[in-house]
Amino acid sequence: MTHRRRLLACLVVAALSPVSWADKSLEGIACRSVHLRYVAPESTLFYNEVTVEKSAPGTYFMACGFDHGYFGMQELADGKKVVLFSVWDPGKQNDPKSVDADRQVKVLGQGEGVRVKRFGGEGTGAQSMFDYDWKIGQTCRFVVKAGIEGDHTSFSGYFYVPEKKAWQHLATFSTVGGGHSLRGYYSFVEDFRRNRVSATQVRKARFGGGWVRTREGQWTALTRATFTGDSNPATNIDAGVEGGGFFLATGGDTTNSHTPLNQTVERVPDPVKDLP
Repeated sequence: MTHRRRLLACLVVAALSPVSWADKSLEGIACRSVHLRYVAPESTLFYNEVTVEKSAPGTYFMACGFDHGYFGMQELADGKKVVLFSVWDPGKQNDPKSVDADRQVKVLGQGEGVRVKRFGGEGTGAQSMFDYDWKIGQTCRFVVKAGIEGDHTSFSGYFYVPEKKAWQHLATFSTVGGGHSLRGYYSFVEDFRRNRVSATQVRKARFGGGWVRTREGQWTALTRATFTGDSNPATNIDAGVEGGGFFLATGGDTTNSHTPLNQTVERVPDPVKDLP
């Protein structure tokens, strides 16, 4: 099952006992995917930060997830580091060639040095990738901006490059948005290597400083989040509040010592940062 489908299944059955919906297909093969689901109004700007504390090859630390896409950074199987921003076509298909041209995500622009392509297998859509050698302990900053244009919504992803003291535009994608901008906010940590060894490796990150800005210009801090996991029945997962932000941990010798699944945690808001 793809991450997008596992996440949707998780949201539907979050109130159920983990035992009643466990899917053992990834047990012992991969770390359990863990998520933070934020409470905030629909907006035109979504800002979040992630600080990786423990990583391993084949990990996605996703900072800005929303109904139509997600934005974060990965350590690939070969150890290479990238920033990734993706937006989905409408529908639940997995073959990118099956989507009619007028239903496909349109690329309205992309930043210098950014690679853009179509993807499939977890829904279909367009993704942009930017090479960036992020470090353990480094706080990385992400912004998604949205604009409604008839029945389409454009989503623009920006990543702050501290060495340049500037925001890097990854891409602006347009998809059928149903009249909505940004909503359904979440973050996650995922093991996509899934080679059994990866299940023994700890992945941990802190998410903080999150804000959204509504169409009316009102700012709302992301101070409440619900801890959820996918259908992998592994119990070596955890979440909570640490260092002023939320943390997620999964795999290896992680113990669930702070927050049970499906519980809500709360943090103190940080000041709004300079944004593009």
